[in-house]
Amino acid sequence: MSTAVATYVHARDPISQAGVVAQLRQRPEITIVGSAPQSAVAILITDCVDEIATRELRAMHKDGHPRLMLVATTIDDNALVAAAEAGVAGLLRRSDASADTMVRTIIKVASGDGEIPPDLLGRLLEQVGRLQRQVLAPRGLTFTGLTPRETEVLRLVADGLDTSEIASRMCYSERTVKNVLHDLTSRLQLKNRTHAVAYAVREGLI
Repeated sequence: MSTAVATYVHARDPISQAGVVAQLRQRPEITIVGSAPQSAVAILITDCVDEIATRELRAMHKDGHPRLMLVATTIDDNALVAAAEAGVAGLLRRSDASADTMVRTIIKVASGDGEIPPDLLGRLLEQVGRLQRQVLAPRGLTFTGLTPRETEVLRLVADGLDTSEIASRMCYSERTVKNVLHDLTSRLQLKNRTHAVAYAVREGLI
């Protein structure tokens, strides 16, 4: 990156805090700032991802800013899910967190990319698949936040069909189709059908 990344560091213990800040201050790619709102990337350094760590991550990540990076000693399956739910984009084990790897991860996170150790990525994907199969699918839901019926209605709207044509194609009443579209636009805060289709295409839902 052409400019230094504004980075905030928060650790539970003062020794870790001082050590990481001292290391990063020596790097021209990084500018250390004093609070999360001032930063492009906020780093939490912790032993484990417990309830307190999760609260700290969410407190730093208000309104989706700044992007989050987590450095933890112990990262089990529950910690992976908790980190993802809190909005963490970069994840490192403490044992891997040299100055070089931290700077490399900070730059990736700041640019909008994610970073996770390969073995943890496999475990995270397994957790996501289990959640889809065991929790969401039985309730007719997906990770997109849309039910299969909502997705199909959006596809047909995108194909240019009107309400009566969609109702005929899906064997629903026109009122049901209108209710599906109303629920969609209200829940996702969309203005109209066109906006709903544009959103679905942009997010890769259809």
